[in-house]
Amino acid sequence: MKNYTITVNGNVYNVTVEEGTTAGVVQAPAAAPKAAPAAPKAAAPAGAQGSVVVTAPMPGKILAVKANAGQTVKKGDVIMVLEAMKMENDIVAPQDGTVASINAAAGDAVEAGATLATLN
Repeated sequence: MKNYTITVNGNVYNVTVEEGTTAGVVQAPAAAPKAAPAAPKAAAPAGAQGSVVVTAPMPGKILAVKANAGQTVKKGDVIMVLEAMKMENDIVAPQDGTVASINAAAGDAVEAGATLATLN
């Protein structure tokens, strides 16, 4: 038997561990192999990307897409809604223009800096 002193959250515990027995020991099942990463979404056709890029300010999940390609938007109009840390964040048009492409769909998980849409 071995004696150990363990401190957890400031509380000190004296623990005795019996060596050399395997009775009652259950081995953890082997971890399942990781799934292959999803194939990236097809990029919009050449020329369909706008000159103004709207990016995700933080990682999250797209809850709703409020604008469509070809739609005219004013500065501050909501393009899509991003959920991050259980809060809904409106992703808005940074300037007046026409939506050239929507690069994310409802339900997509996005990383910070990911291109969500482009405007002309």
